[in-house]
Amino acid sequence: MASTIIPNCALTVDVVLFAFADNEPLKILLIERGRDPFAGSWALPGGFVDEGEDSQAAAARELEEETGVKLEGLEYVRSFSAPGRDPRGRTISEAFTAVLPAESLTIRAGDDAAKAQLFVLDELPPLAFDHAQIIDAARERIRQVFMRYDQRTIRAVRKARL
Repeated sequence: MASTIIPNCALTVDVVLFAFADNEPLKILLIERGRDPFAGSWALPGGFVDEGEDSQAAAARELEEETGVKLEGLEYVRSFSAPGRDPRGRTISEAFTAVLPAESLTIRAGDDAAKAQLFVLDELPPLAFDHAQIIDAARERIRQVFMRYDQRTIRAVRKARL
């Protein structure tokens, strides 16, 4: 009987945090990577899932460690598993997203992030890894969520700051 070799694979998480403000274009929170791979490049907040850790909890932890933003209840987007997406080896990333008022965010870089800041969504710098693809998927996920509601409901939710 032939044996099956199970290749090593790391689980990672990435967070696409959209920020909105009245009369301003939609923005997204990015970090400047402080170390390789892609040191000095802009990327989504994220990182490796710790042993015994739930991926949604890992996403919230990485977001807080790298940007200072504490947030629960992230929306799952999908997984990204293309071979070669990370030069360190085989990784599968689970992406999460959220939409928040920009004024509710207090951003500070931490952990392995050299900087953390908001960028206008349609004016992003070149991104590390496959993060442009992850952002596109998160945009579509948010569109799907908000298409369920009419504009009156969306305005009421924004006003109530739920």
